[in-house]
Amino acid sequence: MLRRLLFVVALLPALAFAAGSFTLSSAEIKPNATIAEAQIFKGFGCDGGNVSPSLAWKNAPAGTKSFALTVYDPDAPTGSGWWHWVMFNIPADVNALPAGAGDPAGGKAPRGAIQSRTDFGKPGYGGPCPPKGDRPHRYIFTIHALKVDHIDADQDAGGALAGFMINANQIGKATFTGKYGRK
Repeated sequence: MLRRLLFVVALLPALAFAAGSFTLSSAEIKPNATIAEAQIFKGFGCDGGNVSPSLAWKNAPAGTKSFALTVYDPDAPTGSGWWHWVMFNIPADVNALPAGAGDPAGGKAPRGAIQSRTDFGKPGYGGPCPPKGDRPHRYIFTIHALKVDHIDADQDAGGALAGFMINANQIGKATFTGKYGRK
């Protein structure tokens, strides 16, 4: 019996690897590549399209009951970074967002999902727009697998509050980083 148990314990990492790791990708933004003008903010001196990129994820952890999405710039000169997009209560059966889903009025976000307030002061996607002359900033796109059906927050929740609730209920995450700078 002990041998069988040890065999099963030794086999678990191989089984987990075979199932695939939790990943996040975008057709418009490749990892560590420059973010295109279509996704750049329109305002604050930037003249981009401010269209959220399409995103897709696969191999979510077992027990996932919902997802949350965050886009965060740790390089913003604020002392606390900058939240560019926060969406939560994405149903567990959803595994992709189309381009433009970050526009709360556009109707492309999954039913029941909530887009909360970013550091631009309103809900929805706000693209990159770092200060001129800064080195390129990193924009970290993260899909969080949550152990709850929903978190108890609304569209007025800021990034830090939503982030606290997301992290308290997270069972896994997948991430990639895009970059953008202005001369």
